[in-house]
Amino acid sequence: MSMTTREASPGASPPPTFRADAVVDRVEASAYRIPTDAPEADGTAAWGDTTLVVVEVSAGGGTGLGYTYASSAAASLVRERLADVVLGVDAMATSAAWAGMVAAVRNVGRPGIASTAISAVDVALWDLKARLLGVSLVSLLGPIRDAAPVYGSGGFTTYSLDRLREQLGGWVAAGIPRVKMKIGTHPADDLGRVRAARDAIGPDAELFVDANGAYSRKQALAQAERFAALGVTWFEEPVSSDDLEGLRLIRDRGPAGMDIAAGEYGYTPSYFRRMIDAGAVDVIQADATRCGGITGFLRAAALAEAVGIPLSAHCAPSLHVAAGCAAPNFRHLEYFHDHDRIEHMLFEGTPSPRGGVLRPDATRPGLGLEFRRQDAARFAV
Repeated sequence: MSMTTREASPGASPPPTFRADAVVDRVEASAYRIPTDAPEADGTAAWGDTTLVVVEVSAGGGTGLGYTYASSAAASLVRERLADVVLGVDAMATSAAWAGMVAAVRNVGRPGIASTAISAVDVALWDLKARLLGVSLVSLLGPIRDAAPVYGSGGFTTYSLDRLREQLGGWVAAGIPRVKMKIGTHPADDLGRVRAARDAIGPDAELFVDANGAYSRKQALAQAERFAALGVTWFEEPVSSDDLEGLRLIRDRGPAGMDIAAGEYGYTPSYFRRMIDAGAVDVIQADATRCGGITGFLRAAALAEAVGIPLSAHCAPSLHVAAGCAAPNFRHLEYFHDHDRIEHMLFEGTPSPRGGVLRPDATRPGLGLEFRRQDAARFAV
């Protein structure tokens, strides 16, 4: 763990809870690698652990918390390049800090690790701003709904059929009316797995599938028809999200009533703009741990709203719930098994679904989360 700090002048009195002129005086970044509870894979990748990068930013006597799921290199980037940009910035000026960080990574390469690092710092700055003002983040952003609908997400291709049925069926039994499973590792097995999932969740729950770009265009079209017969209403990344023409083809020629979704790998507003302009998707996905934090997520939401496309949040449920309640065109957020598990393990104040929604706690300042540093220590990178 490493820290970058700006010392107060000698003899200065302790700062109050809020100062109108509070400037950022401390930036800390750390990384933790948490093993999964079982081997996991999707259509194009397999993994056995997940890395959490935590950023804490202080000003005016308060500390804000942000995080991302990324390489531990993101923590190094925060310390080595972003901390000096943010130190001394007005704690209320989140947009100025965001613009400064974007400029600072020009020669590093903004997509990828740099954007995840910016995202974690931006979330911490928004959390700090809300805490200094003594309000919840959802109140600061201005909610238009009091809860964010969720869908249970897991169903990894490494799961046995019994485990698949247990997980997806368990979410539905707990009141989550929509669930998503991974497909694409072994395409010949996918129809049978989807059928098993449908049997487990019953006829009324919505069933989503996610190929993570594993299929070819023709393969995806053929599978879409088969999945539609089993009531699948959401097909995520049937082909690579970089194949905008392919996504458009499947959106135009695929079954009626099946939404084509992508966008989780969007790191910049221009990425979402290109996807929208191509007519590639029915629903845009954005991930605040990748697309530039709360600032970037709200910009993605504005782009989607401008053309009447719904927005769905990708993973990190505790981080997205406040922003989801504030985005006008928001459909739902992904209650992802890995991230839900990690957030409950390592953060105090993590919300749990009730009646198929997550509700932000407006009585807690900022995100409403507190990092359990001692619990996380054994996972430190």
